[in-house]
Amino acid sequence: MRLNGLRIGIDLGGTKIEGRVFDATGQELDRLRVSTPRDDYLGTIRAIADVSTSLETRVGAQGTVGVGIPGSIVRSTGLVKNANSTWLNGMPLEADLSRYMGREVRCANDANCLAVSEAIDGAGAGFPVVFGVILGTGCGGGIAINGRVHAGPNGIGGEWGHNTLPMEHPEEFPGPDCYCGQRGCMEKWVSGTGLELDYLRVTGEPLRGPEIVKLSEQGDATAEAALHRLEDRLARGLSNVMNLLDPDCIVVGGGLSRLERLYTDLPPLIAQYTFGKGCETPIRQAVHGDASGVRGAAWLWPANEVAAGL
Repeated sequence: MRLNGLRIGIDLGGTKIEGRVFDATGQELDRLRVSTPRDDYLGTIRAIADVSTSLETRVGAQGTVGVGIPGSIVRSTGLVKNANSTWLNGMPLEADLSRYMGREVRCANDANCLAVSEAIDGAGAGFPVVFGVILGTGCGGGIAINGRVHAGPNGIGGEWGHNTLPMEHPEEFPGPDCYCGQRGCMEKWVSGTGLELDYLRVTGEPLRGPEIVKLSEQGDATAEAALHRLEDRLARGLSNVMNLLDPDCIVVGGGLSRLERLYTDLPPLIAQYTFGKGCETPIRQAVHGDASGVRGAAWLWPANEVAAGL
């Protein structure tokens, strides 16, 4: 029997599958994490289903199931594409999960899930259009409109990480090769990995992102210059988002979201590049942190549908 308001969110990562179950108020009731069966499509389906049913057994009720995936689903075919967990690509994951579990399961890109989570009850709460940015090992983006995912017919709404860095400086052209087949993608410049590679290119010294940040805080001019390049590139990329979407709020998640200087430094930088030379859009750190993706997956089922037992 389904408990009104009970939702299960699943975060399908390349190394782990994490599930959490929430009540109608968004309060977490339980969580479970298992290793991802890498390169095993059927094993991945079984693992997602097992995590979901295990959580339901532990709380004593059945809920809706939403899954955040590291890729997107094409509306016309139902097939996954652009997943860095490559064994998912070309597969009807949402349909296969629904068939295996004997009920509807909803899937969405993990960055879109972050945007939804933060739009519902996080840093973007109360804003009609929220653009979610993930700055971690890679760079992702997602759009929530009135608390619902906007993926588009091609399943790539918000994928700014694979737009080319705009307004390139001569030394930035043509940019590093990207796994997607293009060169100079935003992901190669503004992710944690991009920061480290940029520092290595300039200095010849391999440092991790946290080490670069610490050096900057200690007054190291080279590290500070690396962070300023990161912010300037972020501002150029987000100015394109502003010109195309003009969101009501931009929410930043991922490891680099903990860099507090972003929230004061970015708005005036974005204003330099945006049409009209202005940026009134608030830029905020994700409230739910690493939990935003799994929470957003749970919220792929709106409250009225959960309450109705759909």
